[in-house]
Amino acid sequence: MAEGEDKSEKTEQPSQRKLQKAREKGDVPKSQEIPGWFVLAAGLGVIGIMSPSLAAALAETLSLYFSNAHQIPLDGGGAMDLMSASVLRVALIVGLAFGVILFAGVMGHYVQQGLLFTAEKIKPKLSKLNPVEGVKRILGPQGWMNFVKGIGKMALVAVAISIALWPRRDTLATLPTMELMSVIALLRDAAISLIIAALIVYALIALADYAFQRQQFIQRNKMSRKELRDEFKDTEGDPHVRAKLRQIRQERAQKRMMASVPDAAVVVTNPTHYAVALKYEQGITPAPVCVAKGVDKTALKIREIAEEHGIPIVEDPPLARALHATADVDDIIPVEHYAAVAKVIGYVLSLSNRGRGR
Repeated sequence: MAEGEDKSEKTEQPSQRKLQKAREKGDVPKSQEIPGWFVLAAGLGVIGIMSPSLAAALAETLSLYFSNAHQIPLDGGGAMDLMSASVLRVALIVGLAFGVILFAGVMGHYVQQGLLFTAEKIKPKLSKLNPVEGVKRILGPQGWMNFVKGIGKMALVAVAISIALWPRRDTLATLPTMELMSVIALLRDAAISLIIAALIVYALIALADYAFQRQQFIQRNKMSRKELRDEFKDTEGDPHVRAKLRQIRQERAQKRMMASVPDAAVVVTNPTHYAVALKYEQGITPAPVCVAKGVDKTALKIREIAEEHGIPIVEDPPLARALHATADVDDIIPVEHYAAVAKVIGYVLSLSNRGRGR
């Protein structure tokens, strides 16, 4: 915050440039609950899709150990070979499951902020080592909010899990009397029900937390009117400088326009206020082209150049005003003026022919 500037002065929504700068520093609206939801969803997929393979591998490994224990050679490194083979078999499946869950956690961050690489968050800061500041963060409003949010989240998930497990309480009580594969299948079904219930609750928690984090992000990036004015000057330039540049561009455009007047076939005027110079060459230009136009001083200048170069000047006030209002410089005149302009050019050409005859 700038010196002498109060938080109460920051009443304006942040500009796109301010938000971009915040992003470059690693400050983005981000909820830690969304990656958690993605990880939980990935866990559900792993249990639903990969648990049969994992259960089969586990059952086969246990069968080797318990059913055929008398046939396992324990001398000459046999025990180590069996252990390595068993661990590798299970590790491949567990490793794949871990990879899927890890990818889901990364995607939970990506959907919130996209690709973001910045070193700002890992730069050492003395304030992070200050125990007083640490206590303020923990006991401050944000710390209490996180504490309350954590308690509420655990309570809601616990309620969802209880609702999912309650109908299975009698079946779960018989686990010690069931066979291994039946236990695994039962635990798999129970785990799927638990995760689905947790996912539903967790989705609501994640959405609410993201909305809160988004509101906090906008709040801490709000700007004062002075900041908006300063940013506008930085991005758009000083208004006086922009006005000067606009004046220079207009002067250059007018010079180019005046340089085209000698190529005109006729100048249509409203004696003193309007002047439009038209270029037309039979067989070359498909229709008359407006090469210059202006009012008052500019119109007078067009007339002067036309007189210097012997360009015919025709006074037709209605046509001059209409062409000035609708025709663009260096462009063909509008179709609705073809007939009127054709009469003017025909008149000029007839005068030119008479002059050549004399």
